[in-house]
Amino acid sequence: VKLKWIYSGDLENGNAEDYLKNLDGILIAPGFGDRGIEGKITAAKYARENKIPLLGICLGMQIITIEFARNVLGFEKANSMEFDDNSPYPVISLMEEQKDVIDKGGTMRLGAWKCELKPNTKIAEIYNAELISERHRHRYEFNNDYIEDYEKKGLIPSGFNPETHLVEVVELKDHPFYVGVQYHPEYKSTVASPHPLFIAFIKASANHKK
Repeated sequence: VKLKWIYSGDLENGNAEDYLKNLDGILIAPGFGDRGIEGKITAAKYARENKIPLLGICLGMQIITIEFARNVLGFEKANSMEFDDNSPYPVISLMEEQKDVIDKGGTMRLGAWKCELKPNTKIAEIYNAELISERHRHRYEFNNDYIEDYEKKGLIPSGFNPETHLVEVVELKDHPFYVGVQYHPEYKSTVASPHPLFIAFIKASANHKK
């Protein structure tokens, strides 16, 4: 596997194709803050439209959600409340238990949480399971008010916390591999035992290369 590190801010100058056109897979990594966000949204759009395998982790899943809302659902000013708390379409919202938190140190949703996978989806196929446990580190979440809008257009919420119904996974129909996860699979991946999500992403990227 050959890796190419791209600073997402470089994709905000109208020349994103120059950076992305020869890639066989794109991973949008976790992060915080709004620096380079529009570049990440551009990368997600490019991968979606050009059928390039894409894996979004934590913030990466949220980027997938924002891009789809803007460019497929027609919610032009859709955003995360982390970046614009006045957005008319807050498709990523602050978790309910976080809204009154002033001192943010150590208050994120942390640790391992259960996730139910929707049958007959790509994520269920990858895990070969109906119930998984993955580790988290986040404060914002998919806004469930928009679930039906996404499902109608083909971005499927395919993993949910069984107790809170928080969306943990989204995936795009009719695409070789376009998956976003709110959790951090890297926390459970080792050289000796790589995470099945990374194996599936690399396989999809290898198939794209062919």
